[in-house]
Amino acid sequence: MKVLVISAHMDDEVLGVGGTIAKHVAAGDQVTACIVCKRAYNHQFDPRVVEEEKSAARRAAEILGYQDLRFLDLRDELLDERLLDIIVPLEACVLSLKPDLVYTHHRGDSNQDHRAVFQASMVACRVIASHKVPRLLSYEVPSSTDQAPPFPEYAFQPNHYVNIDGFLAKKIEALQAYSRELRAFPHPRSAKGLEVTAWKRGMEIGFSAAEAFAVIRDQWA
Repeated sequence: MKVLVISAHMDDEVLGVGGTIAKHVAAGDQVTACIVCKRAYNHQFDPRVVEEEKSAARRAAEILGYQDLRFLDLRDELLDERLLDIIVPLEACVLSLKPDLVYTHHRGDSNQDHRAVFQASMVACRVIASHKVPRLLSYEVPSSTDQAPPFPEYAFQPNHYVNIDGFLAKKIEALQAYSRELRAFPHPRSAKGLEVTAWKRGMEIGFSAAEAFAVIRDQWA
């Protein structure tokens, strides 16, 4: 199976889908992660820091076990200004890979880049496109999805769970590759925070640890 993970930022792929990526790799699936933008810190771009974060993303990919990591290098914090800038390269990525399964951001995240990537993904993966993606899921990002305002249209309501018992340790190790992004507990973007989130999602479905997703389209059912 060909799997595409679309992430706005370097670290989103680990925070949201890290355990599931490792499970796909273990199952022999072909995994590609597409990182949409380069990081800005304190609203500033530093080419040296961007390269350091790309190296961290490559280390995280190695830990999770996949090799195809792609950077679109769009501007952090500005993705919502012009969706076409995201749509065009994402369409090219989908057309070249022809994935069976795509993971993307949740539409209600507090981060504007996440929301923009979701919208662009809906266009790039639309059913009338040159390649019709059979299965499309959105994932949560701790410290973004859980910080959305308390209105129904922003709610993340998972209806699909992946058992990551046995893969949670790899997810946490991959996050630790992003030393600049790692925080101390009780921040949700911490090693312990990821563990607690996985336990909570696991309890919701009867697993020891899980990642949760919202199914947008499933033509396998």
